[in-house]
Amino acid sequence: MTPRPIRILLAEDQSMVREALAALLGLEPDIEVVAQVARGDEVVAAARSHDVNVALLDIEMPGMTGIEAAAALHAELPALRIVILTTFGRPGYLRGAMEAGASAFLVKDAPAAQLADAVRRVLAGERVIDPNLAAAALAEGANPLTDREREVLRAAESGATNAELAARLHLSQGTVRNYLSTAIQKLAARNRAEAVRVAREKGWL
Repeated sequence: MTPRPIRILLAEDQSMVREALAALLGLEPDIEVVAQVARGDEVVAAARSHDVNVALLDIEMPGMTGIEAAAALHAELPALRIVILTTFGRPGYLRGAMEAGASAFLVKDAPAAQLADAVRRVLAGERVIDPNLAAAALAEGANPLTDREREVLRAAESGATNAELAARLHLSQGTVRNYLSTAIQKLAARNRAEAVRVAREKGWL
């Protein structure tokens, strides 16, 4: 009796990349891509309706990030294995992905054979993490920003004034100023723009 193939959900907002990944994985005799979505907020429903074993999630997606989708999947379907596949090999993303319940974290320039191998290994209960990224994440340490500081920094990315941020976030201008000041200090940045850039580069936003 032929064993049932590993059923994969692929979540990636760039259709060309998604289709290329599906084609590459489809060449593996024991792997079948049974569902594809372009938005993070469609991941849980697709995983449920297609009875998948492994979800491959990009990080940067509309609706919900891959890390947020991983957390939702892990809560709803704890037996399902999650692989984060991203262009952005940022230490903060790795830490966030592992905390969200991911079993593997790979960058997209990894060879296709490595991805197929990772799928099989996570299904066998292993964790698969790019070793260079793992070392960088350990060296970087935990995200120093609180949830509120991250929220204010993300909002500040648009270039809004403190008054605009206060109105948008339902906070006082003084509170917004304090959150920004603390975040800038923690990130050893000179101003809010640099703080946003540093936090983005480290995967902390």
